[in-house]
Amino acid sequence: QLQVAESGGGLVQAGGSLRLSCVGSGSVNIRTMGWYFQAPGKQRELIAAVSSLGPYYADSVKGRFTIASDNAKNTAYLEMNNLKPEDTGVYYCNPFVTFTPYTYDHWGQGTQVTVSS
Repeated sequence: QLQVAESGGGLVQAGGSLRLSCVGSGSVNIRTMGWYFQAPGKQRELIAAVSSLGPYYADSVKGRFTIASDNAKNTAYLEMNNLKPEDTGVYYCNPFVTFTPYTYDHWGQGTQVTVSS
């Protein structure tokens, strides 16, 4: 069972901000972490990640979203600014970083973000 817990989602107006949290437990090391986004009716996609190779941001979030972490708390964060209605969906974190998340079966419950226009 994947030992991460996402939180911090909610309802926000366009242009607003949210900070999502991802708490790792057990053997999960948050130094390598991917953030994934699944819009309604669409496949899950990698939008941001941090690893030994450095940070990655998808074009859709570059300049608006930032990954941060607190190693002492084993917690990763996704700071989301200037949110848009198209950012509405479920966000997941996963220490397994992949551009094909639809091929992977182990996920947490995710956290819902709704951006109103």
